[in-house]
Amino acid sequence: MTGAQEPRPATLRWVRYGGLAGAVLLALVAWRGGVLPGPPPASTPGTIWRGPYGPWILIGWFAGTAALTVAWWSLRRSVPSLRWAYVTAGLWLVPLLLAPPLGSRDLYSYACQGAVFSDGGDLYGAGVAELGCPWVESVALLWRDTPTPYGPVFLLLAGLAATLGGSLTGTLLLLRGTALAAVVLIAVCLPGLARYGGVPPRRAVWLVLACPLVSVHLISGAHNDALMIALVAAGLLVSLSAARRSGGAAGAVTRFAAVGVTARLAAAGVLLGCAVAVKATALVALPFAMLAPALAAGAAGVRVSGAGDGGAGPGRWWAGQWWTGRWWAGAGVVLAGAVAALAAASALAGLGLGWVGALGGSDDLTQWTSPPTAVGFVVNYIGQTVVPGLDAVPWTRAAALVLLALFLVGCWLRTLRRLRAGAGAEVLLWGVALAMTATVACAPVVYPWYLVWPLVLLAVVAHRTTALLVVCTVAAFLLLPDSTNLARFAKAPGAIVVTLVLAVLLGRLLRQRRASRRA
Repeated sequence: MTGAQEPRPATLRWVRYGGLAGAVLLALVAWRGGVLPGPPPASTPGTIWRGPYGPWILIGWFAGTAALTVAWWSLRRSVPSLRWAYVTAGLWLVPLLLAPPLGSRDLYSYACQGAVFSDGGDLYGAGVAELGCPWVESVALLWRDTPTPYGPVFLLLAGLAATLGGSLTGTLLLLRGTALAAVVLIAVCLPGLARYGGVPPRRAVWLVLACPLVSVHLISGAHNDALMIALVAAGLLVSLSAARRSGGAAGAVTRFAAVGVTARLAAAGVLLGCAVAVKATALVALPFAMLAPALAAGAAGVRVSGAGDGGAGPGRWWAGQWWTGRWWAGAGVVLAGAVAALAAASALAGLGLGWVGALGGSDDLTQWTSPPTAVGFVVNYIGQTVVPGLDAVPWTRAAALVLLALFLVGCWLRTLRRLRAGAGAEVLLWGVALAMTATVACAPVVYPWYLVWPLVLLAVVAHRTTALLVVCTVAAFLLLPDSTNLARFAKAPGAIVVTLVLAVLLGRLLRQRRASRRA
């Protein structure tokens, strides 16, 4: 860790066991006031306080979350070793693995969707209540009558969990096991991605795995976002390793090695296709993974074993010579792998692409945690004094999606241009990290666990992450253990604060652009 003082042994013990104490406290809270089976309560902080064990639930939740957050922040610049980061973050996950869910009822929705899918129901045509889920009373009201927005890979896994689990408890345990496996995959991919991004692997591992959002929402809540971002990380890592193998070494590339490179690119596409078939958001990362061959093309030319400079024939394509001038052929391999995976999963699930039409199911929620929604609220507060009944939220959301599309195209083209000019893998990782960050920032609905998407990608390439840590910290305190969302009780203040922050960021960006033009 450059420029960072190594922490003292006493500090390390305090961090490790202080965070563990916070995790244990949250696990105890989950048993008394977490998301337990049964009808969702119409809770407020006041009703929780006045209910059974209410003060202990709220105090324990706040203290446990604070302990995890302070411990996480304490080593954001200096972690003693990669092994220490793995062991400590792993310890913090154990108590929450053995407790009921915290912060969200989505796990019960997943269980119901798995049960209905295993019985042959069409989850893209109706909600779990209409399709006869036996555990529907535990599902949040929003998702009882809403078709699932999740892809076929997730439904296949949820259906398998419901079949093997046999009961609600068994299904929940298997779904949490799936989330744990996804977090393990993220942990495995982080060091390799961090090396490509020029960031110390131990720091990247700590920033992601020790984040309270991971322990509370990816492990305890078992959100399928863990599986999506794990497959994205794996796909990016495999695509970068293929580019390094094809373009990183001077001299001849044998036909056998070139076939291996093509296979890696196809495997990267399959992983990313599976990620899209969990949640469509992963589609944002696919075009950037397709740029990995351009990374190789920007390196030194690759000679083909057994082929002259002007040689032709099938050996030239398979042997990898096409990397130097035809990066798009490698991009096509990645795309073909993704399309094949998505088509195969859709055929295996037997439900087609109906999930695409259900992607907007949560857009009816209006919360200031979504920046375009917050701006719409502020416009309403001001405009309704002149135009009664004004509703600017749909317009600000639509404008944000247009800006997002323009940004994604511009970011992709800029990344391609820099890679073809010889830039390194960190440029590709920066591109996909900024694209995912913009996707969350422009989304019409933002839940706390959505922040893990950019967190995983920024942790492996960004050297300055304080702003992201601040946002993740605020998000960690937004949901009470029984899934009550505190954002509902701070609508106007939250919207005004988010809008002011956006205005400050926009002003700073404009000043930087003017300064760069003068230079």
